[in-house]
Parts: sequence; C-alpha cells; structure tokens
Amino acid sequence: MPESAARTEQLANYQRQYRELAAQLAEIGFIATGTVIERSTRCGTPGCRCHADPPRLHGLYYQWTTKVAGKTVTRRLTSREAALYREWIANNRRLRQLITQMRQISTRAAELILTPDTPTGD
Repeated sequence: MPESAARTEQLANYQRQYRELAAQLAEIGFIATGTVIERSTRCGTPGCRCHADPPRLHGLYYQWTTKVAGKTVTRRLTSREAALYREWIANNRRLRQLITQMRQISTRAAELILTPDTPTGD
C-alpha cells in the first residue's frame, strides 16, 4: 500500500475513533467534583451509647466535600443525594478520561497531517 494511502487510512481511523469518543461524551449525565464519604460520629452526651465500651456510634451520615473558589465546602446529604453525587462524580471521571483519549487521538492525527510526505526519490 502506498504511503499516502496508508496515511489516509490511518487518518480515517483516527477520525472514526474520535467520533466514537464524542458520541460517548453525549451520553454522560450530570457531573460533579468532590468526594462523598460516610461518617459515624460521637456526640457530646457523656452517658450516650456512643461513649460505651464498645461504642455504638451515631450515623451513618453522608457528606459531600468539594472546593469552591479555593475553599473547601462540605454538605450533609441524604442517602439518595449521596447516591446521586457518587454517580455525578463517576460521570466527571469518565468525562476526563474521554477528553484525555480525544486529546491523544488529536495529537496523533495532527502529527500525521502535519508531517510532510517523504519524497519517493524520483
């Protein structure tokens, strides 16, 4: 196969891969940054069960923590909200992965497009 035909075929392959990734982007739902954690806590009441031996802590409480304008923000969540935030955070990770792959393909395609054909020596 001549070199220019191989380059054209490879470029078409990169374009196909890029379109497939772009289609996956369209399927991503809401996104969020941050972390969802589950916490159990002790209260300040000395005779409470949370101070017993062994302790029986209060909770399970869910918290979402993220950075907003350089400051850490923490919000208490219901179990339903925690599930949603976990999904949105996973969507954000998937979004970043897809964009990274798209950049890699774009870089390879650019190298292919911008590299001059080598002379055949005629």
